[in-house]
Amino acid sequence: MDLARLEDILEKFSGKKIIVIGDMMLDHYLWGDVERISPEAPVPVVDVTKEEHRLGGAANVVFNLKALNAIPLPIGITGNDNYADYIFDNLEKLGIDKRLIFRDDKRPTTRKSRIIGHHQQVVRIDYESRNDIDAGLENKIINCFNDCIADIDGVVIEDYNKGILTPRIIEEILRITAVTGKPVAVDPKFKNFFLYKNATIFKPNFEELQKNTGLPIESEDDFNYAARVLMHKLNPEYLVITRGDKGLVAFTRQGDRIDIPTFAQEVYDVSGAGDTVISALMLGICSGIDIEQAAFIANHSAGAVCGKVGIQPAYAEDIIQSFKRFNRIQK
Repeated sequence: MDLARLEDILEKFSGKKIIVIGDMMLDHYLWGDVERISPEAPVPVVDVTKEEHRLGGAANVVFNLKALNAIPLPIGITGNDNYADYIFDNLEKLGIDKRLIFRDDKRPTTRKSRIIGHHQQVVRIDYESRNDIDAGLENKIINCFNDCIADIDGVVIEDYNKGILTPRIIEEILRITAVTGKPVAVDPKFKNFFLYKNATIFKPNFEELQKNTGLPIESEDDFNYAARVLMHKLNPEYLVITRGDKGLVAFTRQGDRIDIPTFAQEVYDVSGAGDTVISALMLGICSGIDIEQAAFIANHSAGAVCGKVGIQPAYAEDIIQSFKRFNRIQK
């Protein structure tokens, strides 16, 4: 792929309408300096100098799609608390429709607090409920999804196992997308992993592949075998496995394997890289490019965000700069 082709593809991302259904989360950052060790325990003392609230989980996928000039439509839940306000405020600032995110009095807003000293994460504190939502909320979400599907280009399912993606909702989303012919990309965790059958894109990471198949993966032959097992069980059009510093690998129903190397030059923070990858993959498929080109752009996107501290999206210019930098190094 040359630069002109990349720029043309990124232009095609603009205006694509993508439903993002999944666990809306808040990323909370406390930034500071470390100059001493606590006298109470062998841990650093962080003198906080800045505090930030950012979109996380499925909301970060929404942010990544918006950063690439797509039109995301989030469907999800939060708690009914002040932390939900941060999510709604951030979405409003981005000009994103938030009507289909519902507040649930029975749970807290999922929040991850990261304490960072000298650009290194010291500790993360999670506040969350992993209980499934009730039948009333299930009905609301399924009805909203059904009402919106005709006007969108694709669907991203972002499953962090925090309760919105119940077996019933998963079944209905996959049924509706199959009937309407809309592409659907799935970013799974561990629970419900094997419910996502016949998706367009199924994107686990290496750890999720190994844990869910129960297979030891100590060689490339082992890796290929585990991927074939998963392809047989779930039958996605494309199985895309992210492998950290080894890049990503895409497998097709036809038995092809496509390797894309990592494009990260400096890794400050891998948080949110998976959200960035699935956003770019979905936009690529919706723009009519093949999986190899989509995976190539997705990995440049991931490389760009890994060079940033904290969860941040990849903009078109970030991807272009990553492409130019890598090409210079190759030459």
